[in-house]
Amino acid sequence: MSTQLKKGVLDLVVLSKIEEKDRYGYDIFQEISKHMVISESTIYPILRKIVKDGLCKTYLKESSEGPPRKYFKLTKKGQEKLVFLRQDWIKFQRVVNLMIRGEKYE
Repeated sequence: MSTQLKKGVLDLVVLSKIEEKDRYGYDIFQEISKHMVISESTIYPILRKIVKDGLCKTYLKESSEGPPRKYFKLTKKGQEKLVFLRQDWIKFQRVVNLMIRGEKYE
């Protein structure tokens, strides 16, 4: 999958993974990398941005495997943004599919 295509959808994917359950950064990376090739360093700037934008909040949780982990939890604003991004993705996908098949779109 093209790097540019991935960059365009990673906010949607990251928010979707956090919606499933509160997650820490490496967990998000592992879940996404099961389905697409990404580097771990790609995830952390996205997480910082969504926290800064108020889409997620963070909290620390003790870990049996080392220091406490920073978990990410969707806020109401994050849930609303996720709904918008999903709708936008569906529209975008529909238009692209029509165009690559040579069909007209409206």
